[in-house]
Amino acid sequence: QVQLVESGGGLVQSGGSLRLSCIVSGFTFSNFRMSWYRQTPGKERELVATINSAGNNLNYADSVKGRFTISRDNAKNTVYLQMNSLKPEDTAMYYCKAVRWNNEYWGQGTQVTVSS
Repeated sequence: QVQLVESGGGLVQSGGSLRLSCIVSGFTFSNFRMSWYRQTPGKERELVATINSAGNNLNYADSVKGRFTISRDNAKNTVYLQMNSLKPEDTAMYYCKAVRWNNEYWGQGTQVTVSS
């Protein structure tokens, strides 16, 4: 059974930090490209960051470059999103996604709220 479980969200003040985790099971994590997305009510889901299977190719949305860092630990079947210098506009539900060929899996999301 495929599962992606995000954690680490919460309420933080502007300028603060959070570290999101997404632990997966039910598929070979090390073969999949992993991404973090976010979504606010009434808006489309936005790609935040992506990391390839080997962990050596990272890409970020312009809005988070220099503040967020994506990483993965293939031994722990986990992908992380370190979020620093958080802003109120980072408030959203954050989701992790796994992709390989035409296989795509999503987690249930974790809420991040940044107060001003």
